Amino acid sequence: MPLHFVRRLSPAAVLGLWHLTEGPEALWPLLPPAYRPLLPPTAGPTRQAHWLGVRALAHALAAELLPGADFLIRNDAEGRPWPDGAPQPLQVSLSHSGEWAAALLSTAGPVGVDIEIIRKKAQRLATMFLSAEEMAAAAALPAVSATQRYSLLWSAKETLYKLAARPGLIFAEQLLLDAAAVQIRPEIGDEAGPAAGLRPGDMGGDDAGLLPRGVRGRGEIAMLVALGIVNAYL
Repeated sequence: MPLHFVRRLSPAAVLGLWHLTEGPEALWPLLPPAYRPLLPPTAGPTRQAHWLGVRALAHALAAELLPGADFLIRNDAEGRPWPDGAPQPLQVSLSHSGEWAAALLSTAGPVGVDIEIIRKKAQRLATMFLSAEEMAAAAALPAVSATQRYSLLWSAKETLYKLAARPGLIFAEQLLLDAAAVQIRPEIGDEAGPAAGLRPGDMGGDDAGLLPRGVRGRGEIAMLVALGIVNAYL
């Protein structure tokens, strides 16, 4: 499982991205045995690898943020991850797409991270998650390809949904973006080339913000990471 990068976003938050290439048998040794009964029983090999990979990444990041911390990542009734047994308040956000896993940990407040393969599906479904104003702003942007643009906006909405932690929110009505802020940004990691991104901006609340970043994967795989850290809910 090649570690693509680990980045300290602040003294209280750390972000990580892994290129997930191993199968479940190679990932189990990276995790405490207590995870075995928690694995969803119907998960196939790919789902198992995703489930194990994001947790292995989260534990690697915890070693940076809280050395020696002993906890298990469980899911609440809404499917949100939470660290059972963490020695101090710890917020965890996990995401995976294709061969990539992302995790964001913080001891300072709620966090959210989302990672998506850049693909045309987001554009086809845009009217389901963008408001009319967001659609008009996104359509008027010439600097970013449509595939990048709508994948980014979908990822941004997913990130805000995780930050809000309120089931039932309507993406096109209650999680609103400044779609005109889409621009080309440098990529995270070692690979060169442009990727889509949003300018950090006030999304509501003190110190609330969205800070997306793009990353191009190995070969022809293009990925997008959006992350946010807030001290107040939207």
